[in-house]
Amino acid sequence: MASSSAFAENSAVESTKSTADSAGQKIDSSMNKVGNFMDDSAITAKVKAALVDDEQIKSTDISVKTEKSVVTLSGFVESQAQAEEAVKIAKGVEGVSSVSDKLHVRDGKDKSVKGYAGDAATTSEIKAKLLADDIVPSRNVKVETTDGVVQLSGHVESEKQSQRAESIAKAVDGVKSVKNDLKVKS
Repeated sequence: MASSSAFAENSAVESTKSTADSAGQKIDSSMNKVGNFMDDSAITAKVKAALVDDEQIKSTDISVKTEKSVVTLSGFVESQAQAEEAVKIAKGVEGVSSVSDKLHVRDGKDKSVKGYAGDAATTSEIKAKLLADDIVPSRNVKVETTDGVVQLSGHVESEKQSQRAESIAKAVDGVKSVKNDLKVKS
């Protein structure tokens, strides 16, 4: 009788260990998934920053997504050379395993139409780009354009958001200058 009691105790201990091991493996697996997601988010942020830093590329028209270290660039560029440069920059970012190029070269018609559209179109385009941007809280940014001079006003959370809003506005065709009156909340 003592041996069956010891056997039952042993089985219970083994069962508990097995359950704990299984739970530990599930937690490890979940942490790996979270780690991969965070790595992908960091890669996306690094690629976006590298594109913004490049003077030759109008990065506000380029969308960056990362999945399992594979970066996908989509959107519009002015030339094939800009598309190639964007891909080259993305490939140079640490953690990027490969780059999927889904960029489109914008045709020249866009600029002539833009010339006739005036300040209202410039303001609308900037607002749309701010709305699409995941760094700048666009609902807090007011945009006004007069004779190609853009004025940004309102409140943002950081200097980085203020600079990003200004770079987005500067990248729009027809903008002569940008007056950045955005206030950083403290």
